[in-house]
Amino acid sequence: MENAPLAANLSGVRAPSPQRFVHSYLNWIGRRLIRFTNTVHGLGAFALITMGVVITKFHVASSVVHPLIRAQIHRAGVGLLTIVSFIALALGLVIIGQTVSLLSRVGATNYAGIIMVTVVVRELGPLITALLVLARVGTAIVIELGTARALGEVEALEALGIDPIHYLVVPRVIGLAVSIFALTIYLILIALFSGYLFAFLQDVPLRPGDYFSQLAGSLRWEDFVLLALKTFAFGIIIATVTCYHGLARPLRIEEVANATTRAVVESVVVCTLLDAVFIVVYLVM
Repeated sequence: MENAPLAANLSGVRAPSPQRFVHSYLNWIGRRLIRFTNTVHGLGAFALITMGVVITKFHVASSVVHPLIRAQIHRAGVGLLTIVSFIALALGLVIIGQTVSLLSRVGATNYAGIIMVTVVVRELGPLITALLVLARVGTAIVIELGTARALGEVEALEALGIDPIHYLVVPRVIGLAVSIFALTIYLILIALFSGYLFAFLQDVPLRPGDYFSQLAGSLRWEDFVLLALKTFAFGIIIATVTCYHGLARPLRIEEVANATTRAVVESVVVCTLLDAVFIVVYLVM
């Protein structure tokens, strides 16, 4: 008898119907699709505006903009040499040294060159470098520009007749593109040399001349062209996405952290999709 009121109350509670669940799920998908469409539209428009400013205003106010480009190259390139060197040594030890050692055990050292070119030169080198630059510099770009936008500094530049895209975005786009290209070459060279060094210390019966001749024989001129295109594209994507989330929309100070998270996630997704496109190109060649 004591449980009668509780049973009566529970009997009045209805379980959600399947139609209501499906309706809620479709609403959630619809909101996600609308947000995705708006993001793609905004990023595309921002990228086109940035490319237009790069082409039409590259030599405008060069005494101001060009030093900013060099500063970004120093920040995203020279400033990351230490961490890139460490990652390259680790990559050489984990990937190249161990792979060459395993190939020697099964008598397949003749495939060392093609494996190194495929894994390190085409894939891991550019992608790891881009992610390092995104983590160290891309996040800082969102915070800097987002804070500047929240404090009204961007509007102050516009009031002075200064184009924010030309002054704030173009140096970062060019600087990150050049930096990722240079850092990728640096990382690949250190990884290839240190990988063979680690394999040599393990007494792998592969002479240096054979190792480097295999690398040279596995490389084609298309690899150099596609490597340059991929690394420059990674730099442009990271700079464009991070600048977009920090600059293109009005922000409050408390929204900068969420904007940084969105920029990192979208940069990783777009770079991964672009890398998949290059994989298809490599397979077709």
